[in-house]
Amino acid sequence: MLRFKTIVFDLDGTLFDSAPGIIHSWHYAFGQIGENPPSDEDLKKFIGPAIDESLEKYSSLTEEQMQRIIPIYRNYYYEEGYRKTLLYPRVRTLLRTLHEQGARILVATGKPERAGRRILEYFHLMSFIDGISGVGPVDAGVDKPMLISRVLKDADPSTAVMIGDYPSDVSAAKDLGMTGIGVTYGFGDQEQLIASGCMLAHSVDELFPLLTDTVPAKKGFFLSVEGLDGCGKTTQSDALERSLREFGFTVRRTREPGGCPISEKIRDLLLDIRNEEMYDITEALLYAASRAQHVHQVIRPAIEDGQIVLCDRFVDSSVAFQGGGRQLGVELIQQINAPAINGYMPSATVYLRLDHETALRRRANASALDRIEKEKAEFHARVEAAYEQLAEQDAGRFIIVDATKNREAIAEEILTRVLERIDALEVG
Repeated sequence: MLRFKTIVFDLDGTLFDSAPGIIHSWHYAFGQIGENPPSDEDLKKFIGPAIDESLEKYSSLTEEQMQRIIPIYRNYYYEEGYRKTLLYPRVRTLLRTLHEQGARILVATGKPERAGRRILEYFHLMSFIDGISGVGPVDAGVDKPMLISRVLKDADPSTAVMIGDYPSDVSAAKDLGMTGIGVTYGFGDQEQLIASGCMLAHSVDELFPLLTDTVPAKKGFFLSVEGLDGCGKTTQSDALERSLREFGFTVRRTREPGGCPISEKIRDLLLDIRNEEMYDITEALLYAASRAQHVHQVIRPAIEDGQIVLCDRFVDSSVAFQGGGRQLGVELIQQINAPAINGYMPSATVYLRLDHETALRRRANASALDRIEKEKAEFHARVEAAYEQLAEQDAGRFIIVDATKNREAIAEEILTRVLERIDALEVG
């Protein structure tokens, strides 16, 4: 199934769009020495060549200033700037597919090795990588053939391929007796890549048939976030959406009740504090009606299109709030919602666990309460108990996260555990 036993990837411009992080870091570094940076278009040209060569070509810094700015840039990039790097869409799926088929996957990068490794770790990709070679602290003058040879070790070059976005990547492969593939979506000169006569890929999707017989179809993923009002759902959904986009996924962010124009109008009815006389069954039916339109108009099309649907609340909320809080019972709520969800249940549900008293205090301190939030403590205690029962009964779907921890720790745990589900289901 594999066309090559060993696959060596360049990093910048091949696996990652590193421009946002590099440009941001150079802006910081120039600011630290009190100088104006080159244009962003020129800063993009720093990606690939040696730093000192780019500074000489695109800036007016003196030798002394260059010696000052390079460590400032490198330290900031290593500590903060790399976080703005973006993973190209479908790279995760490509690496996972090749890894599962037994390919030896290597990385050879012209950036410092510790920075390359940190980026791969940040994007949770090291489990797919068998080795990495980058510039070390005493590697003055190291070139791409040396970096490739270092990571290739004793592998047979005739069964190996080097993939990169610069002509120097494919020429280094040729010098070592390897096959070279040039990607035109990166930062290298496309005309020179084309003139080199190497195989070309104009997108990550075009790399699949060049490397393997297996080309996985794009697969969608339905992810919901649940919990009591005040548990931090919106904050954590924001962070998760941002991370998933950085990781190359197409994300359809939505919410319940709401998510589309008709459902949003129903949301207004449900949450309006003036509708105190609303009958419990009416409330449950309105939630189901909103959900039916939402699934039909937003959720189902997005999943079928291979997107990740990230939904703030879904049918579990109805089970907890109307089934538990209103004491209508789980069975009735499930019956009401069966035609609404039409078989579309989340593949994973993040449950932010927080006791109802703490959650209510947090929510009351944030803004005015809606009709549901204004219910008595006994109501919210029943909702909490219903959530706990749901999480216990469907433990395979629920990802339970302690919502009392700090925001950053919660966000990291959610991302790690969601990626585990995505990889297990081969999403992407």
